[in-house]
Amino acid sequence: MPAPLRTDRHALVTGASSGIGAEIAREYARRGKPLVLVARRADRLEALAAELRARVRVEVIVADLADPAAPAMLQAECGARGLHIDTLVNNAGYGVPGRYLGKDWATHRDSLQVLLVAVCELTHRFLPAMEAEGHGRILNVASLAGLVPPTAGHTLYGPTKAFLIRFSETLAREVGPKGVHVTALCPGMTYTEFHDVNGMRATVSKLPKGIWLDAATVARLGVDAVESGRTRIVTGRANRLIAALSKYLPDRLAGALIASRARDFRDES
Repeated sequence: MPAPLRTDRHALVTGASSGIGAEIAREYARRGKPLVLVARRADRLEALAAELRARVRVEVIVADLADPAAPAMLQAECGARGLHIDTLVNNAGYGVPGRYLGKDWATHRDSLQVLLVAVCELTHRFLPAMEAEGHGRILNVASLAGLVPPTAGHTLYGPTKAFLIRFSETLAREVGPKGVHVTALCPGMTYTEFHDVNGMRATVSKLPKGIWLDAATVARLGVDAVESGRTRIVTGRANRLIAALSKYLPDRLAGALIASRARDFRDES
C-alpha cells in the first residue's frame, strides 16, 4: 500500500468527469491527496466530488480547455481559492474520427487546443511553484498511439500523443533535478467512454479482449509511475509488446502489421 501523500497540497486533474481522469482522481483520493477536479460537465464533476469528499478535500472548477482562456482562468481560480497545486494531471482529451478533410478546421483547432496547447500552458503556469518548492508531479495522459506507426483516420490523435510523450520526457530531464517528476502515461485500449464519444465503440469491440484494461488499473499504474519518478509507462503486457515491436521491427514491417488491423480501431472514412 503506497504511503499517504501530503494533505496540504492539491492535485489538479483535467478531464476528471469520467474515464481515466475520474479514476486518477479516485486513486489520489485513496492516497489522501486533496483534489481540484476540472472538466466541462458540472453535474459529473459534482457527483464525483460528493463521492470523494468522504476521503479528502475536493474543489470543482468547470472549464472547457478548448477555450484558449481556460488555462489562465484555472490558475487564477486556484489562486483565488488559496489552492496550492503540486500535482498536475493533464488528462483531458478526445479523438476526432475520420479523414483529416472530413472535419472543418475549427474542429481540429479545438482538439489541438485541448490535447497540446492547454497541456503545455497549464504545465508552464503551475510548474514554477513546483520548482520553487523542490517538489512536484506532472502526469500527462498520452497513448500507445503515440508509439506505434501511423494509420489512416484520426489523423491528429497519434501525432499529438507522440508529441506529448516527447514533451514529457524532455521536461522530465529539465526539472527532475529540481524535485519535479514528469511522466507520460501511455494506455492502450481502455474501458472508458472515449470510444462512445467518438463513435467507435462498435468498431473497437472487435479487438481481442486481452489487450483491454480497466480505467482504474490504468490510473493506479500511472499514479505509481509519476510518484516513483518514471518518465514513461505503457500499461498492460500486450501493449508493451506492441510498443516494443513498433520500436524494433523495421518500419515497413511494423507499419504493415498495424495497418492490417487499423480498421478495428480507426475510422478511415
